[in-house]
Amino acid sequence: MYYHKIHFSLKEARTTLGIIRADIDRMVLLKTELDEIGYDMYRHTFFGGLGPNGEGFHPPQLEELVEIIQSIVERGIQIKNIDAGLIDFPHIRANGEEVYLCWKADEANIEYWHPIPDGFRGRRHIDEL
Repeated sequence: MYYHKIHFSLKEARTTLGIIRADIDRMVLLKTELDEIGYDMYRHTFFGGLGPNGEGFHPPQLEELVEIIQSIVERGIQIKNIDAGLIDFPHIRANGEEVYLCWKADEANIEYWHPIPDGFRGRRHIDEL
């Protein structure tokens, strides 16, 4: 039994990354903008506990960010860290083990993977896949 319904081959993950890379970059930028205006996207309030913005709506950056996140997650991709643009593609190794192909925004391509329980700290080079 696997954790995920959608799995990517390395080639599919790399192709998909090419399609969504601009969205990942935009996601990171939007999160930075929210931080800069003092908006806590996890609590949906401005830092200090004030409501969305006193006018009953959220910053437009949050609305766009949510749309981007939804479009990425709907593809079966796991977003692990918005600030770093860290994402995982579920993958099945030749031995049947479900793992993640791992990428973050400052990397040129998908060059790492890790067992699901190990997380980012357990990253190994793709040659060991």
